[in-house]
Amino acid sequence: MCYSAQIEADYKKYVKAFGASLNLREFAILYWERANGSKARIPKAVDAAFTEPKGAELLDIKAAIDQFNSGQVAALEQELFRQRTRLADAERVLQSKATKAATESKRIAADKIDAAMRRLDDLRRVDLKDRDSRIFPGTYAPVMVIENGKRVIKPMRYQCRPAGKPAFYDTKYPGTYNARRDNLEGFWKSLFGYSHGLMVVSAFYENVSRAKMEGRELAPGEKDDNVVLEFGPDTGGEMLVACLWSHWQAPGQPDLLSFAAITDEPPAEVAAAGHDRCIIPIKPENVDTWLNPVPSDLAALYAILDDRERPYYEHRKAA
Repeated sequence: MCYSAQIEADYKKYVKAFGASLNLREFAILYWERANGSKARIPKAVDAAFTEPKGAELLDIKAAIDQFNSGQVAALEQELFRQRTRLADAERVLQSKATKAATESKRIAADKIDAAMRRLDDLRRVDLKDRDSRIFPGTYAPVMVIENGKRVIKPMRYQCRPAGKPAFYDTKYPGTYNARRDNLEGFWKSLFGYSHGLMVVSAFYENVSRAKMEGRELAPGEKDDNVVLEFGPDTGGEMLVACLWSHWQAPGQPDLLSFAAITDEPPAEVAAAGHDRCIIPIKPENVDTWLNPVPSDLAALYAILDDRERPYYEHRKAA
């Protein structure tokens, strides 16, 4: 399963490369909701695409980003004050008597101070790092779809909740950020052939068994551990990952745009590294057919998934 991916976060590159337009209304709603208390997680690199807004709607998005960041900074500064007070109190106790409670309180306070400082540094940092464009289940990413006959970029959550399903599907089926190819006409039948999207990805990440990665059996009594591997095409380019998406609505609840990446059996080099699934990058010449599916011709859609890009995936331990 593709539990994490390195995405193309700058919508302007979608516009230039694919002639797509930005659905400003959906981005504005998402950012307004986050600024006003929603738990939406948006990569820093997506925020950064709006740093030089031109036009009223883009200015509104930038204002919502600034409002959210200001609130985060204020909350972290308050947390720093609380933890520094706790640290000072613990150190004062330890000067007169070493107690287990004071020692533990000092350790916890120091850890929380370090964490808050790192988060503050990330919020204030202007230069982008690779991790700023990495998504995980529950994170929002730009996804390209067809709307009114045109290519459009929408912000969607990476974990799909199909329309008509109850909200508790998010916890009942936590793996719905991936749509298995062998289940497209099962669990995903309401979306396959109807709601297709594409996400631009330069790398994907997988949790693998260390023993499998090393191609060996566990020794008697040995405990296996988990390794996170980063897979990327040997071409160094970006991939157009086949996705399904849904527009979920329910009375009294905010709308939700969400998506899942389609996965299939892995190529030999991914299997040899210890993983049993792989995303499906489609060829550029199949973009329009994929984004304009015909429900009565699923065979043509399977043909696109078969006629995929087939790079060699190099891997390394994730940073």
